[in-house]
Amino acid sequence: MRVIGTAVRAGIGLGLGALTAAVTVVCLTLAGVVLAPALAFPRLRAAVLRMFARGATNLAGLDQARLGRFLDDPEAAGFRGYGAERAMAYLGVRWPVGLLGGLILVLSAYGAGNVAYVCWVWLAGGRPDGIEFGWLVAAYIGTFTVVLAFLAVQGLIGTVRIERKVARRFLGPTAEEALRRRIEELSVSRAEVVAAVDAERRRIERDLHDGVQQRLVALGMLLGQARRSPARSTELVTKAHDETRRIIDELREVAWRVYPTALDNLGLADALARVAENSGVPVEVSYALPDRPPPRVEAAAWFVASEAVTNATKHAAASRISISVGTEDSGAIRVSVTDDGRGGADPDGSGLTGLARRVAALDGRFDVHSPAGGPTTVTAVLPCG
Repeated sequence: MRVIGTAVRAGIGLGLGALTAAVTVVCLTLAGVVLAPALAFPRLRAAVLRMFARGATNLAGLDQARLGRFLDDPEAAGFRGYGAERAMAYLGVRWPVGLLGGLILVLSAYGAGNVAYVCWVWLAGGRPDGIEFGWLVAAYIGTFTVVLAFLAVQGLIGTVRIERKVARRFLGPTAEEALRRRIEELSVSRAEVVAAVDAERRRIERDLHDGVQQRLVALGMLLGQARRSPARSTELVTKAHDETRRIIDELREVAWRVYPTALDNLGLADALARVAENSGVPVEVSYALPDRPPPRVEAAAWFVASEAVTNATKHAAASRISISVGTEDSGAIRVSVTDDGRGGADPDGSGLTGLARRVAALDGRFDVHSPAGGPTTVTAVLPCG
């Protein structure tokens, strides 16, 4: 189903690309017609050049939106540092590719229509265009159709790849710009990791202070009463023993939230199963990783799933939660947690911000989709390289 959706989006993207290519051809023709007489007048020439530069930049921006929305190329779609010259160069190089994609789409639709017509007439018992339509002719037409369909699909895939390459070459960041952006991202992620570590330390201190420390104080009071009241010593020691067991359980829970030992001993699948068991809401886990990921990726995936489940249980009033762990085409691990709660989760909240920082430290992508009324989906894509 996902492949079909991608193919439909790519087809729409190529169709829109053919329209923008046609608009580009018209604009380039008008530019030549208008600019030729304006060359003799410096002011008029400058005004015309500014107008076409602005139009080329806007048209390139629309094409970037098309690449990001329909051709799944966020790298080319997300950069805005190019100037008018690069935009005009891109449009000048790109319009033949756009028209080629439109031509392949038209021919593919025409061929599919002819095949559908022939099949419909044959099934109805007729003879398409007077042809004696036997099984030999059907096999010939079927083979010919499969070959043409294969060529059409390969042509469309090749056109999409060319579209991406041309956009990245002319509209994407240069090597210097990419290096500067990478340095800025690393600086930000380093600061965010430090902030996340500090927040984690504060959370651990709060858990120890509000939980374990208070129970230790109560334990000391019980033992003190047992010393002062020998007649009640058996009862008080029994209560102290029960309190000791609760302290041990709470210490294990705090240690588990810091880093689950099951990740090292058993792996991510068993650690997620433990998250599902400890949740107060039914949790369904779908795990489809062929190999065990690196330890740092496992830890980040576990923290994303665990924190998302905790948030859904505490704040979303969810009645059902699902955890999905799989791989993307690039080899990255995709962790997705969906709940049927009330929605409206704040991506800038402390918990989700901490997860975003943890994912960013691995050069991953983090996304929260939580419309009012739900459902809420928390997604993290973690590179394994």
